[in-house]
Amino acid sequence: MPYTGKVTVGGPADVHELADLMISKAAVGPMNNNAYLLRCRDTGEQLLIDAANDAPALLALIGDDGVRTVVTTHRHGDHWQALEEVVNATGARTAAGREDVEGIPVATDLPLADGDEVEVGRCRLVARHIVGHTPGSVALVYDDPHGHPHVFTGDCLFPGGVGNTFGDAGNFATLLHDVETKLFGELPDETWVYPGHGDDTTLGAERPSLPQWRERGW
Repeated sequence: MPYTGKVTVGGPADVHELADLMISKAAVGPMNNNAYLLRCRDTGEQLLIDAANDAPALLALIGDDGVRTVVTTHRHGDHWQALEEVVNATGARTAAGREDVEGIPVATDLPLADGDEVEVGRCRLVARHIVGHTPGSVALVYDDPHGHPHVFTGDCLFPGGVGNTFGDAGNFATLLHDVETKLFGELPDETWVYPGHGDDTTLGAERPSLPQWRERGW
């Protein structure tokens, strides 16, 4: 079955098979968070993005091969409820944006700054520091050498808009600026977007709406 990115809490993962990397997307409750398991096809090494909830389901997704790294996209509690249990069960190292480390109640082994790389086997993800939803949110960019880029945006970018800035005009301006410059400004329209909640999108599908987002202020 072709990958659609449509998953439901309690349902099966959807798998996006790339030449060098396999991306398994699963939804966990109760806030319908997305968790992404990345597997290097060459080495079998795995990396998890957002141990959001339901550790048993995430550990089943990870399987017997374990996981080397768990990246938390930002400090909000719905993105790390299962982090401690997953790390204790797997011995994985942890990574998160440097400015959000204090808000995550599991020690961060790899504090990430803008441009830092995180490896999963022979594949590399580049962290982009996106300020506004939280001070230390990170998006993770995988620039597929055999195709278009893929970006895991946490709660910074969704189909239809940027993440929630809770009515703060300054945070909205910063978030929109960082999303425009670091994602839309550097990556092509074909870039596949994997958000922290809900369905996937592409930068090309969202780019025409940027002026509307700026005008409405959210």
